[in-house]
Amino acid sequence: MQPRNMSMSGVVDLAAVKAAQEAKAKAEQARAQAAREGGAGAISPADLVIDVDEAGFERDVLQRSAEVPVVIDFWAEWCQPCKQLSPVLERLAVEYNGRFLLAKIDVDANQMLMQQFGIQGIPAVFAVVAGQALPLFQGAAGEAQIRQTLDQLVQVAEQRFGLTGIAVDPEAEPGGGAQPAPERPAGPYDALLEAAVQALDSGDLSGAVQAYKNVLSEDPGNEEAKLGLAQAELLQRVQGVDSQQVRREAAEKPADVQAQIAAADLDLVGGHVEDAFGRLIETVARTVGDDRDTVRMRLLELFEVVGPEDPRVIAARRALARALF
Repeated sequence: MQPRNMSMSGVVDLAAVKAAQEAKAKAEQARAQAAREGGAGAISPADLVIDVDEAGFERDVLQRSAEVPVVIDFWAEWCQPCKQLSPVLERLAVEYNGRFLLAKIDVDANQMLMQQFGIQGIPAVFAVVAGQALPLFQGAAGEAQIRQTLDQLVQVAEQRFGLTGIAVDPEAEPGGGAQPAPERPAGPYDALLEAAVQALDSGDLSGAVQAYKNVLSEDPGNEEAKLGLAQAELLQRVQGVDSQQVRREAAEKPADVQAQIAAADLDLVGGHVEDAFGRLIETVARTVGDDRDTVRMRLLELFEVVGPEDPRVIAARRALARALF
C-alpha cells in the first residue's frame, strides 16, 4: 500500500476550532501552574515510546495529548512493513526529544481501537493533539517524508494548541514524571486573545470576531489573531444556515458565485478542504470581473483558515494562479 499523506492543520469543524482555542488556553494555564509549583521531574528517553492498549488509551493517549502531541503507530507482528516503519518512528521519537510521544498499538490485541480509527490497513500512523485524532499517513513511508510530517505536526501543535512538548532528562529513570515547558511571559495582547477564546467558548462569534480585530488593529502581523479571525468569521458565516439548501443551490446553479461561495464554506467547516478549494478555483476559472474577484478574495480567506504552510494551500495557490493567468 502506498503512503497517503494527511495534513492536520486544515481539518476544520465547529468543535475543532473551539477545542483548539480552549486547548491553547489550558496548556498555558497548566504551564503557569506547574511553574508556580516547581514543576515535576523530566522523563527518561525510554518513556517517549510506550505500548498502549484499550484499557489505557484514555490515560496514555487522550489525557497525555493535552500536554504533548501523541503519535500512534498501529502495527502487528505479522506486518512486514510495520517492522521497517516502527524502528524509524521509535528512533525519531527519541531524536525529537519530547516534541511528541510515540504510542504503539498492536491491532490484533486492540481491534476496537482499530475500528474506532477506521483503519483499513497497516501500518497506519495517526496523531492525537488536544484530544483530536488526526491522520498522518498510511503504508510504508521514507524517513524524509516522516520527518516532514512530524515537523508539521509539532509546529501545528505549538502554534494552534500551545503544546510545546515535554522535558527529557537523559539521566532520568524510566517511568519518571513529565516536566512542562517554562511559563511563557504574558504578551501585550494576551488579554484580548483570551477574550476571543472566551467569546468562542460562549458561542459569541461576533464578540470573538471583534476581539481578534482589536488585536489586529494594534498588531496587524499577529498570526494567532489572523488565524482566529479567519476561523471565527467562517463559523459566523455558516451559523444557522440550511446546509441541504445551500448544497442544492450550488448543484443547481454552478454559475452562481454566491451559491458556490456558501457551499465552499460548508465544505471547509466539514473538513473537506480540497473540495472547498477546488470548488472556488473552478468558479474563478469561469468568471470575470467583479465576480471573479469576489471568489478569489473568499478563497484567500479560506487559505488563512487552513494555514499558509499547509500543502493543500500551496497546491491550491498554484492552481489559482493557473486559473487566473
